[in-house]
Amino acid sequence: MMILDEIPKPTLNLSFILVEMDFRADEQQGQDAEVVAVARRLHLPVVLVQFIKFGIVGVSNTLLTFIVYTLLLKVFGVWYIAASAIGFTVGAVNGFLLNRRWTFAGHVGDALTPVRWAIVQGGGLGINLLLLYVFVHDARLDKLLAQACATVVVTITTFLINRAWTFRHEPGLASETR
Repeated sequence: MMILDEIPKPTLNLSFILVEMDFRADEQQGQDAEVVAVARRLHLPVVLVQFIKFGIVGVSNTLLTFIVYTLLLKVFGVWYIAASAIGFTVGAVNGFLLNRRWTFAGHVGDALTPVRWAIVQGGGLGINLLLLYVFVHDARLDKLLAQACATVVVTITTFLINRAWTFRHEPGLASETR
């Protein structure tokens, strides 16, 4: 038995395998060469590089959203739910334009891309407004803090859906059959 204990046991580095699989899968799907190059240089999965880019775009969206929200709420006295919806819409338009050109530059674009974006953002807006209402009325958070908390949840949710559906790298079945 002692001989078996002395034999070194092989170890398997799964994180390296997963990262390599991520690189290869994205290259095969026509992934944006810049994203793949950055991911390789930093030894990160492509999805993480995209999430970082999405986050950078999200900062500009969030700034626009909060500026519009705060102005409408504090300066013009607009009801906080309506102010949030208007601010969210301004941020969503900014996000679509920047994400389409930069974050998901290698995506398969078609005429339905803006429609898919609008559907995802509409769902995000619904989640945002529901969370905002719950945070303000049930959790009794300050309206600005409540908006910040809702933004975190909506950002992660919309990133995942936009990456998988709106800015996907494979054409949908409908476009393949035409």
